[in-house]
Amino acid sequence: MNLLANETSPYLRQHADNPVHWRPWSSAALGAAREQDKPILLSIGYAACHWCHVMAHESFEDQETAELMNSWFISIKVDREERPDIDQIYMAALNATGEQGGWPLTMFLTPEAKPFWGGTYFPPKAAHGRPSFRDVLRAINDAWRDQRPQLLSGAQTLSDHVTTRLAPKAESAAVSNAPLTALATEISKLIDPELGGLRGAPKFPNVPFMSALWIDGRSRNDADRLEQVTQSLRKMLHGGIYDQLGGGLCRYSVDAQWLIPHFEKMLYDNAQLVSLCVLAQARTGDRIFADAAFGTLDWINRELSVDGGGFASSLDADSDGEEGKFYTWTESEIAEVLGPGAARTFFQTYQLAAPVHWEGNPVIVRRNRTASESSADESPMIGKLLEARKARIRPARDDKVLLDWNGLAIRAFAEAGRYFKRADWIERAARAFRFITESESSDGRLPHSSLGDRRLYPAFSSDYAAMINAAVAMFEATSDRSYLTKARQYADQLNTWYSDGQGGHYLTASDSPDTPIRIRGDSDDPVPSATAQIIDALTRLSSATSDLEIYRAATDAAEQAIGRAHNQIYGQAGIYTATALAQEPSKLVIAENVAGQLAAIAAANPDPRRVDVIATGQDQLPDGFDFGQAPAAWLCAGAICLAPVKDPQALETLLRPH
Repeated sequence: MNLLANETSPYLRQHADNPVHWRPWSSAALGAAREQDKPILLSIGYAACHWCHVMAHESFEDQETAELMNSWFISIKVDREERPDIDQIYMAALNATGEQGGWPLTMFLTPEAKPFWGGTYFPPKAAHGRPSFRDVLRAINDAWRDQRPQLLSGAQTLSDHVTTRLAPKAESAAVSNAPLTALATEISKLIDPELGGLRGAPKFPNVPFMSALWIDGRSRNDADRLEQVTQSLRKMLHGGIYDQLGGGLCRYSVDAQWLIPHFEKMLYDNAQLVSLCVLAQARTGDRIFADAAFGTLDWINRELSVDGGGFASSLDADSDGEEGKFYTWTESEIAEVLGPGAARTFFQTYQLAAPVHWEGNPVIVRRNRTASESSADESPMIGKLLEARKARIRPARDDKVLLDWNGLAIRAFAEAGRYFKRADWIERAARAFRFITESESSDGRLPHSSLGDRRLYPAFSSDYAAMINAAVAMFEATSDRSYLTKARQYADQLNTWYSDGQGGHYLTASDSPDTPIRIRGDSDDPVPSATAQIIDALTRLSSATSDLEIYRAATDAAEQAIGRAHNQIYGQAGIYTATALAQEPSKLVIAENVAGQLAAIAAANPDPRRVDVIATGQDQLPDGFDFGQAPAAWLCAGAICLAPVKDPQALETLLRPH
């Protein structure tokens, strides 16, 4: 029988009606493979994955294919967003065989869960140099029957390689050895000077690289580094990868011009986009970044909010069986909604893009001009087009609430709310934060995923790191020290369940019952790695609390991470960036009786290197600071603080990049 119907993952539940005897990844499923002496067929994907849906329809819904799977294999289905540990292990195994990774990920394992062969999408019939999925099943079954010793030997070798790569032993190095500038220089060479982002196609936002450029640019007052980030953002926001009507960024563009997206929209991409847009708006004053921050937060709140206050994970790429159908337009459709005259006005700012080889309808993109150059207020026209779009069949939503992604979103709402003076955004962040804290178990531990009243425990170290960072951002936005109390609790949990005892951390908890390899979580995905987030979170928490023990934990984690990362520099951009922040933490201490001019100047000059501590009384100030000098602001780098600044203009000069 299929065992997926009661899972917390909508992706797994999408497969609950397959004739395949699917099992979720669990100790029981692994035990069944050992008891029945069958190899494991592992299929990994996620709800918004277009090709995952294609392979499901072509193969997993097919009775004959299912009978082969059920006869020869223990078939396990994994949502990569719920089990990033399992996904990283077997993606690394596939890459080690020389294959290009991607999803759906199809791997064959021994009954002891050691990988011996795999691929990604397989068609129902042989095509484009790919064997059919049924032929693959037959070949693997024959090899398991006739060549088992060779398969077992190869599986052991491959498993040992993955363990060495993903779970390396601790090897510390001084944090000063983190060559962020050298890394940023190499990244800078890869940036497309005209189109932004990395050269070529497909084009991803690549926030870890953008963050490395930004932090290095701010630290060295390098305007060229900062301009590469803002230029990349502008090009994204002009393109079809950004939803010009409804807000929000798609996961990547299939072309080099940011025109045609792969239409799935993920919470993590959009939370990070908002944080970058706040920085870009503060530096440039270009309204396109403010518009994108407003549009994206409105989209998250409108389309990803779930009951109770959390945020859903993603929107699917497909609707009505066709990728992108919800988002594309023709000129006649726009004219029908707006009328000919308004349509002509609309096309002064926007245009339709349909590059060569694109088979679908065009995508709305912004013409190459700044937002301030627009000739008319497009809001009423956009409103009409959005209203018309509501009548279309909507993409499916993955309703599970992932804690690490929600932490990113809470931070984005808090930071943007503070910068743009939007108390409603800060309150929205507070609601999401409460949702997360209410999901804690009786002993205070966090789940990784929630869906309705179901919880998936235990969380990953990335969840705790993201929630520490969210708590610090909420403290900066509200001066409510209860957020720091909660952040300390999460830091204690991180140390209890994820520490390696030598200063480093693992991705999975020490009591995780079904993890074949306890990996570190050092490599970046579209978000910085778990290790990078831990270093950043502990550094920020130590700055907010002036707690030297927490700072020592941050530098210990950084030293261990740098020691492991030297041979894998491009996959470790997050570690190098976070370690640079830990090397010289910065904070601004402000003493004001009310939220006055100095606090407003601090909010208007955001800097990811800095934590702002706004105190309304002596009891809220760190040791060594005197509220009797209020209003005053002290800018500190590490343990060294400048003389107090009382003049708002002087503080503005101090905080603004040169």
